[in-house]
Amino acid sequence: MSKRLIAILIPMAFLLSTGCSTSPTGDSTATTAPATVEVPAEFQNGEKLFNDNCRRCHGTQAAGTNQGPPLVHQTYEPNHHSDGAFQSAVRNGSQAHHWNFGNMPPIAGVSEQQVTEITAYVRFLQRQAGIE
Repeated sequence: MSKRLIAILIPMAFLLSTGCSTSPTGDSTATTAPATVEVPAEFQNGEKLFNDNCRRCHGTQAAGTNQGPPLVHQTYEPNHHSDGAFQSAVRNGSQAHHWNFGNMPPIAGVSEQQVTEITAYVRFLQRQAGIE
């Protein structure tokens, strides 16, 4: 078993054993990508960019935290939040409208191309969770 997989499974096992929800809002409709997702090479740069710029608020594998919502959630499916919405949120910030985390500030230093790669990674995770 890979070290990365173990690093994901141990916290998940703890959360399950303590009865804690992995959803930061207690939302029973929250959906997260399976913990065993191996990210294909074509999405690994997007994963790195996500981890460097987004994970602090949106969590490991976009599962959300107490600072930001999960992006692997039906709310962010492509027909409701287009790829352009991700571009706009990074460039301009986003006013809170689905969650109670407050407004998202613009994220400086992330290029349009990098957001495209991050979005492709998030869309991959969403597909793994059955969100299309």
